[in-house]
Amino acid sequence: MGGADGSLILARLEVDYLRQLYYRSGERLRVRSWVHRLGTKSFTVRQELVQDGEVALRADAVMVLFDYASNSTRAMTDDERAHWSRFGAPD
Repeated sequence: MGGADGSLILARLEVDYLRQLYYRSGERLRVRSWVHRLGTKSFTVRQELVQDGEVALRADAVMVLFDYASNSTRAMTDDERAHWSRFGAPD
């Protein structure tokens, strides 16, 4: 679900490499994703890559609601806020 017309744009991507990852054939790494922050016109999705029980990489992606017809950002609707709020921080 994006905006009313499905329009989201990636405005910022920040990645912190916290520790070395090790290649192990066949190993499945754990990725956790959640909505870290909800703003008026944007929200931040945080992702963490976990190996051996420790976070090795943390990324924040800022997604902005965008109206291509007016070529500008737009405010999040109440329905959109409710939708994205369901994806809060993991337990």
